[in-house]
Amino acid sequence: MPFALRTALALLLVASLAGCFRLLPTKGGGMTEFGGPRRVDSADVVLPAGYRIEAVATGLAFPTGVAFDDDGRAYVTEAGYSYGGFSSTPRLLRVESDGRTTEVAVGDNPPWNGVAFYPGSGPGQAGAFFVAGGHERPGQVLRITPDGETTVLVDGLPSLGDHHTNGPAVGPDGWLYFGQGTATNAGVVGLDNFAFGWAQEHPDFHDTPCRDVTLAGLNRTTPNPLTPDEGDRATTGAFVPFGTSTEAGQVIPGALPCSGAVMRVRPDGSGLELVAWGFRNPFGLAFAPDGALYVTENQYDVRGSRPVFGTGDLLWRVEPQPETIPWYGWPDFWGGVPLSEDGFEAPGERAPGTVLQEAPGHPPRPVVVLGVHASANGLDVSREVAFGYEGDAFVAEFGDMAPGTGKVLAPIGYRVVRVDVEAGTVHEFAANKGETNGPASWLGTGGLERPVAVRFSPDGRALYVVDFGVMTIGEQGPEPRPGTGVLWRITLDGGTP
Repeated sequence: MPFALRTALALLLVASLAGCFRLLPTKGGGMTEFGGPRRVDSADVVLPAGYRIEAVATGLAFPTGVAFDDDGRAYVTEAGYSYGGFSSTPRLLRVESDGRTTEVAVGDNPPWNGVAFYPGSGPGQAGAFFVAGGHERPGQVLRITPDGETTVLVDGLPSLGDHHTNGPAVGPDGWLYFGQGTATNAGVVGLDNFAFGWAQEHPDFHDTPCRDVTLAGLNRTTPNPLTPDEGDRATTGAFVPFGTSTEAGQVIPGALPCSGAVMRVRPDGSGLELVAWGFRNPFGLAFAPDGALYVTENQYDVRGSRPVFGTGDLLWRVEPQPETIPWYGWPDFWGGVPLSEDGFEAPGERAPGTVLQEAPGHPPRPVVVLGVHASANGLDVSREVAFGYEGDAFVAEFGDMAPGTGKVLAPIGYRVVRVDVEAGTVHEFAANKGETNGPASWLGTGGLERPVAVRFSPDGRALYVVDFGVMTIGEQGPEPRPGTGVLWRITLDGGTP
């Protein structure tokens, strides 16, 4: 069935079910109790026949990525930050053969969102790790040597908002690629950003387009948390600070670096370039054996001044064009479909409306649509017959953050899926046993909690899964549990996949 027809039918179904959806209670996977300690049991994870999973390292504090040095040894980044107000020291750890970890480097600007290794250029030329992240200060891309020497390659990235600097990934062209998320959910700074804590700390911060955009004059009026008067109201437009209104025809200048984009630099940090823009939160980046760049995008939430309903996360094949920089639709499209169409209005909320008077381009279609609120994060592409599914993408689904990001009727995500990028189909690959889907803490088992990244070993024979750990959702929001992260390894024991 063509993508456009599938999308139209899905939107029609969503619209027809909206009334029932509004009445049913929210049942997110994090809405459970956890007394600890975390139990880890590979027998509680279901895989296709012939595959096995084992825990390589446990007790990690919010791990976000894994990479391998010139000798094939695994290294893990610990974020040092989590939604829910947790902040500590980000670290790069080497995973020893017995599962213990050795600290290689520490940072002071969490979160560290993933890691990539740039191999050495020859005998005696050691490679280096590249880490992207930052929220307490503007985002950065760091270079870390195997002995822990750290150098800032890129600084001043716009990561002070909801989403941060992500990635990175080493391209076949030798450049270092990374993603930069947006400051807001859908372009307008609102009360949800004050709940996250950054809007009051950085009242002038907002989204920055990568190219000049012309606004349609959409504004939203809310209470004003910046004044003591409870009756004070503030009107805010898109791509401007909180409390600033906009007009139709107003031009917002583009800049670099910018929000919601994939960018690249040389390994020495020079030559920052824009690769593609118009993403909400491009979290995972991976190159396929044929050189294609795949990007996972966390889609809109039902929150803030411009809530958007029913948008599944997306997997894109990003193909830079020689004449123009491709635009992928944020903040006015989802998967090539304009938000002005029916089906994106959340029950009880106003329609999203249109931010841009003129779209910067015609956004393409994604490879696949993943779960609504699944939080499709890190990914990698199989390249080895000894593992199977060569050319397919494997995506870590962190799991829903309901109710803060929007209602779900059952846990969404908490697994690893396989995407046949040629057929445009999604298949469950690693998930927890049980009559229903959900994290191990929800099910009371020892399986997966919140997969946040995947990476194949250098020989391609093993898929490593980075499990962020337990994060329940309480009345005040996320409740992360440090020391509950796990690094898993999946291999094919025998037979064919």
